[in-house]
Amino acid sequence: MQSSQRGKSVREFFALEHNILVLLGALLVIGMGEELWVRFMPKYLEALGASAIAIGAYGSFKRVVDTLYQYPGGWLADKLGRKRALTLFNIIAAIGYLLYLLTSRWELVIAGTLFVLAWSSMSQPAIFALIGDTLSRSKRAMGFSVQSIWKRVPIVIAPPLGGYLLARLGLVSGMHIGFAVALLFALFAIYLQSHFYHDATPRQDTQRTQLNLIWRLMPESLQRLLLADCLVRFGSNMAAIYAVLWVINVHEKTPLEFGALISLQMVVAIVGYLPAAYLADRWGRQPFILATFAFFALFPLSLVALPSKWLFLAFVVAGLREIGEPARKARIVDLAEEAHRGRIIGLYYLIRGLATIPAPLLGGLLWQYGHSWPFILGGIASSLGLGLYAMRPRLSDQTA
Repeated sequence: MQSSQRGKSVREFFALEHNILVLLGALLVIGMGEELWVRFMPKYLEALGASAIAIGAYGSFKRVVDTLYQYPGGWLADKLGRKRALTLFNIIAAIGYLLYLLTSRWELVIAGTLFVLAWSSMSQPAIFALIGDTLSRSKRAMGFSVQSIWKRVPIVIAPPLGGYLLARLGLVSGMHIGFAVALLFALFAIYLQSHFYHDATPRQDTQRTQLNLIWRLMPESLQRLLLADCLVRFGSNMAAIYAVLWVINVHEKTPLEFGALISLQMVVAIVGYLPAAYLADRWGRQPFILATFAFFALFPLSLVALPSKWLFLAFVVAGLREIGEPARKARIVDLAEEAHRGRIIGLYYLIRGLATIPAPLLGGLLWQYGHSWPFILGGIASSLGLGLYAMRPRLSDQTA
C-alpha cells in the first residue's frame, strides 16, 4: 500500500498521466530511429554530391516545410482529436523513411523531407495541445520538462551509435541502416499511439479557421513572446545546420566525436530540465525564458571563439539553451484559448517558421565568404531577440 502511494506521488510530481505516458513511449521510439541519422544529414548530402549552397537550401527547405505544416497540424489536432492526428502524422513520416531508403540522389532525399517532417512538424501543436488538455496550469511546465527530457534521451544515445555506423560501414551504408531502423521504429510508434491513447478531448468546431481570427485570439503577451522568439531562432537557424561541418571539416573531428558532443549537449539539457520546470511552475516563466534566449545567443559565438580542445564547452552552452524551453512552451499553452488551442499553437509556430526560413540559406551564403560568419551573425541576431524580450514589461501574473 505504501509502495503504491509512493508510486502515485511520483506520477503526480512528474505529471505522468496516462496519455503523457503513451506520448513518452512514442517520442522515445521515434527519436531513437531519427537521431541515428538526422545529425549527419548535411554530411550525407555532401557525400551524394550536394554543394554547400544546396545544403543551405536543404536547411531552408526544412524550415519551409516545418513552417507550412504547423498550422495544418494544429487544425487537424482540433478537427480529428489528438490521437488520430498524431497517428496520421507518424504514418506520413514512415512513408518518408521508405523514400530515403529507395534513393541515393540528394534531390530526392530532400524531397523525402516533405514526408519525414510530418511527425516532427505537424505533431508539435497536437503534442502541446495534448499536454495542455491533460495537465493543469500548475503542472504544465513539469509536463513539458518531462516530455523534453524523454525526447532528448535518444539524442544522448543514438548520435554516437549513428557515428559508429558511419565509421564502420561508410557514410552512405551507415545512413541507410539508420533509415531502416527509423522506419521500423515509426511502425511500432503507429501501433502504440493508435491503440493506447485515451482520446477524451472533444473535436472542436473548425469551420472558421481564418488566420486573422486566430491571430486576434492570441493575447498581446503571447504576440510579444513570438516576436522575440523569431529573432532568437533566426540567429540559431543561420548557424545550426553548419555546426556539423564546423566540427568535422574545420576542427577535423570524426563523426563519432561529433556524436559524443551532441550527447554531452543533451546530458546538460536533461540535468537542467526538472529543477527549472519545478521553479517555473512556482516562481513564474519569465526568468527561465530569458536564460534560454541568452544561451541561444551565446552558443554560435562560443563555437567560433573556442579552440579545438575546448570545443566541448560550446556544447555545454548548447545544452543550457534548453533550461527555459519548458517554461516558454507552458506559457504558450497557458495563453492559448482552449477551444482553439491547436490552431493558436500552430499559428505561433507558423509565424516563427516563416521568419526563420531564409536563415539557413543566408548562413550558406556567409559560409562561402568565411566559415565563421554564420555563427558570428547568428549570435548577434539571437542577441537582438534577447534584448527585445528583456526590455518588455513582465506579465503581472507570476505564473504566466
